[in-house]
Amino acid sequence: MTDLHESAGTGPGDAHFTVFTDRADAAAVARSFARPGSRTLAHASGRPWLVGHWHDSEVLTADAGDVRLAVVGCCPVPADELRRRAARLRDLAELDALARSLPGSFHLVAALDGQVRVQGTASGLRLVFHAEIDSVRVAATRADTLAAVLGLDPDLEELAVRLLWPAPYPLSETSMWRAVTAVAPQDAVILAGDGRGVRHTRWWTPPEPVRPLAAAAPLIREALEEAVGARTRQGGVVSCDLSGGLDSTSVCFLADRSPARLVASTWPGRDPADTDLAWAERAMGYLPDVEHVVWDADASPLVYEDLLGIDDLLDEPTIGVMDRSRVLHHLPGLAARGSRLHLTGIGGDHVAWCSEAYYHRLLRTRPLFALRQLRGFRALWQWPLGGMVRAVADSRPYGKWLTDAAGHLRDPLAPTVATGLGWGMAPRLFGWVTHEADRMARRALLDAAATASPLHPDRGLHADLEQIRSCGRVIRQWDRMAARAGLPMASPFLDDRVIEACLAVRPSERVTPWQYKPVLSAAMRGIVPDTCLRRANKATAAMDASDGLRRHRADLQALWEDSRLERLGLVDGAELRRLARRPASKGLSDAILYSTIAAEVWLRAMDRSHPPVPRP
Repeated sequence: MTDLHESAGTGPGDAHFTVFTDRADAAAVARSFARPGSRTLAHASGRPWLVGHWHDSEVLTADAGDVRLAVVGCCPVPADELRRRAARLRDLAELDALARSLPGSFHLVAALDGQVRVQGTASGLRLVFHAEIDSVRVAATRADTLAAVLGLDPDLEELAVRLLWPAPYPLSETSMWRAVTAVAPQDAVILAGDGRGVRHTRWWTPPEPVRPLAAAAPLIREALEEAVGARTRQGGVVSCDLSGGLDSTSVCFLADRSPARLVASTWPGRDPADTDLAWAERAMGYLPDVEHVVWDADASPLVYEDLLGIDDLLDEPTIGVMDRSRVLHHLPGLAARGSRLHLTGIGGDHVAWCSEAYYHRLLRTRPLFALRQLRGFRALWQWPLGGMVRAVADSRPYGKWLTDAAGHLRDPLAPTVATGLGWGMAPRLFGWVTHEADRMARRALLDAAATASPLHPDRGLHADLEQIRSCGRVIRQWDRMAARAGLPMASPFLDDRVIEACLAVRPSERVTPWQYKPVLSAAMRGIVPDTCLRRANKATAAMDASDGLRRHRADLQALWEDSRLERLGLVDGAELRRLARRPASKGLSDAILYSTIAAEVWLRAMDRSHPPVPRP
């Protein structure tokens, strides 16, 4: 490790920083980002390179002459190996291969010949932004860090877009401030040596989904073993969700094979039909050395709890605030049992399963097989035949789909079959959204449609990538909340190497109506007992959501009494207050309030937590 600034002390799990070129004017701008407790890594010249907050365990650096490399986050690369890479580095493009070879979840930063390159993860769990400040281009891992120094208010049109349910790609990935540019997860940003020029360069491309499951299973197992091992190899006490589902159970069994001592955490649902505890106890029968903590179901927070008290420093609205209390509630108890890190199975639904939309293409390339499978999906999801026919016959390109969506924002929610077999869930706006917000959201959709390309030409892979990235953005904020609560979280399924190994499987073997998560069952065979791999469903927590609506309607009412969104002219506060008094209103059980609540809570937290930053 490079010798760091003496103000070390930030706890692990919440590394964030800004990045500067090696210039005097950039060093002057860097002073605007210095805060009590902030740390600095320097260029060879001694000028600031990285300024921010991190824990010693989260940063590994290497240098060779003027070359600087920094890996920030979780990455078990040996220090000697990183030094060798730095010594051999002749072109920043060589970092593409390095980034694609390392396990874990991290930011990779490099300085070479005056240029600086910054990248996050393909999952979207670690992002990069940049902005011009006093004629100097600055990169950062958080958009609000840049916006605060610039003294910016959130862009009104961006807020209107975030009221869409849901905001589709690419509108879901922009910054909340027009002057702050978001870097796509598959891209790195390169700051030119003059401190002003900037360009994006692609470093990651998803694998083509062509590998047979039999050949892929060992590779998936290896990737997941490495991902869990990266968090557990240091030993100590580590906790892990154990819902009894395939995702968390797999992570638990892998962690049990590590040097760490494991505490398994099970939160039974309130619904009498919920079988999580029974499946968790079945797994515990094979984990004799693991401590098992079973929480009181009736003591668990409900959805919508404590929305009025959220003051987390977030750089965008997130629907994750709805479950914030549930996610954080058990962390202090696990920390009291000695846990230094909490592992989750989050992301397994997104990488070990996949979108049925692959069958749109398979129907054209393997029609008999696809028809047989689609009949199974129709029975499984109770899709109407007419809707299925219309969905598979729909061959609109992505831009046309976005354009058409702009003309139907006030329609009822699209049927699930159109979402399942199409480009995704068509966005909607609801009765409480004002005409002005509607106008701005439509314009943004049409502007995006004019140039947007899907994440992949195959709508199945596009849907998978969009869902992975959407999940990553929520978990990115939960990780910040958990670190602040005192126990960092990690989600190994969202590591890029795990995602790649899963996406490479043939979709015909990855998603099927006849078997639940066949990818994970095949990969974990021999590690997870067969009896635990037989689970073919998961709890939905629907009762917790509906109970939360009823129990916390007073909080929802208060949320809209002095609504920031209403002040900005984006929502009709009276309509939202009326809905809060009637939690059983049609449609609320479909989570249609989530995006509006997320934006309102975010604006309130901004008021509390983002006082103007004085410029030196």
